[in-house]
Amino acid sequence: MIVITAPTGNIGRQVLALLLDTGEPIRVVARDPSKLPPETRRRVEVIAGSHSEHDTVMKAFDGADRVFWLVPGDPRAESADAAYVDFARPGAAAMKSCGVKQVVGISALGRGWPKDAGHVTATLNMDDLIASTGVSYRALACSSLMENLLRQVVPIRDQGVFFGPMPGDFKTPFCATRDVAALSAQLLLDPSWSGADSIPMMGPEDLSSNDMARIMSEVLGKPVRFQETAMEDMRKMMLGRGASTGMAQAMVNMLTAKNEGMDHAVARPIPPNAPTGFRQWCAEVLKPALSV
Repeated sequence: MIVITAPTGNIGRQVLALLLDTGEPIRVVARDPSKLPPETRRRVEVIAGSHSEHDTVMKAFDGADRVFWLVPGDPRAESADAAYVDFARPGAAAMKSCGVKQVVGISALGRGWPKDAGHVTATLNMDDLIASTGVSYRALACSSLMENLLRQVVPIRDQGVFFGPMPGDFKTPFCATRDVAALSAQLLLDPSWSGADSIPMMGPEDLSSNDMARIMSEVLGKPVRFQETAMEDMRKMMLGRGASTGMAQAMVNMLTAKNEGMDHAVARPIPPNAPTGFRQWCAEVLKPALSV
């Protein structure tokens, strides 16, 4: 039995789609099961509720041997540790008491970074909590996700611009969620691995925001430029959208660490385990999103 958490999110729904036709029994945990396609609901067992709740995860993990674990974003949480570590405590306890054997979790690059990196530091603390239960654990340590750009579809489409609090020529690794989902599904179907480890997820090349603007311009057939913003503007934007002070600071700390080179502390796997290039992603994901 495989349990999939966050099955309606960007990564979780792709993992679910990859597993549906494997013949494996699948159980999903969903706060709002109505967001699952009707055909999917007929093919899986659905546990309604949040996987932050003791009763929900005890029911979900009963009789399961494998779990896909992803914590949904909660900008209103008191702090990043509350959003990730405290959220995961009931699930970690249930993994241990229910005898779950393997867990694949979505994590972040940054292990060993000496300063607080907000969301990243909290995510790594969550990884340690899950690993401490004794389950076999693989944390997929993601670089920045290409899909984050979809939050700026409107300014890209209407103004030909996207924004971010980093220098335009600073290169950093990215990966596409399709590759994260593919490796997650592969691991969930492989009973041979054990122990706890982290797998860096990095696309085939580092890119700067100016590089991305050039590629977007070529793929979309229209000029797109990058505009650097102040880190304080990021904080104010999050607060204006209802984020807590703690989560706004966590975002600032994470982006500051990335600007200081945190994502370069780990070597890119060879061959890359996230093979989707940014040009391909723009053609297959971004361009269709702009026409919606």
